[in-house]
Amino acid sequence: MKKLFVSFFCFMMTTAVFAQKVPSHQQWDKLLKKHVSSSGMVNYKGFKNDKTEFDAYLKTLRDNAPQSSWSINDQKAFWINAYNAFTVSLILQNYPVKSIKDIGGKIYKVNTPWDIKFINIGREKYDLNNIEHKILRKFNDPLIHFAIVCASMSCAELRREAYIGSNLESQLNTQGKDFLNDKNKNNINANNSQLSKYFTWYKGDFAQNGSLVNFINKYSQTKISSRTKITYLDYNWSLNEQK
Repeated sequence: MKKLFVSFFCFMMTTAVFAQKVPSHQQWDKLLKKHVSSSGMVNYKGFKNDKTEFDAYLKTLRDNAPQSSWSINDQKAFWINAYNAFTVSLILQNYPVKSIKDIGGKIYKVNTPWDIKFINIGREKYDLNNIEHKILRKFNDPLIHFAIVCASMSCAELRREAYIGSNLESQLNTQGKDFLNDKNKNNINANNSQLSKYFTWYKGDFAQNGSLVNFINKYSQTKISSRTKITYLDYNWSLNEQK
């Protein structure tokens, strides 16, 4: 009986050692509040000045790969924060730039900025495409597209706070509403609507639980119908930088 108790105790201690806690995103939250405006514009020079704090947060991400024991929302929040933080990091590595598309080559899935394998998390090496398409989109949550940011004027706004699992659903819903009702991103009316290219690039994601019209109407203040003529706005890849 004593041996059984000792074995059980050792097992529990070993499990406790290897059970990795969800890391804090507080450092990232602080940097976002400091260097991102209310309209989602980024002070990249400010991030460069806070390089020590920013690098410390990137190390937190590298050292704390998500675990299956974490909640789905904690995993999702981690990968959203990682995508956004490493996008900022990529800009800083090449700063100054006029557009993220000035980094790397032009062949998609080969040498674009989203194909540069510069992200080390745990024992794996990733590029931004890996995180977006092979991890985040696997959660089957189209609101993710309004949370991850491509450092461009037409992309969704970089949120001025870190995503956290306990508040993720509220944060994502707010992002969806903000994006759909932002006249700089979408021009929605009942007869003719001009939508972001997001809705043609990822149409299948937005229509997976119904029609695209249903999705738009869930978050847009102005409602559309199947008779609404839909066109898509040109995408502005200029850097989302504070002037």
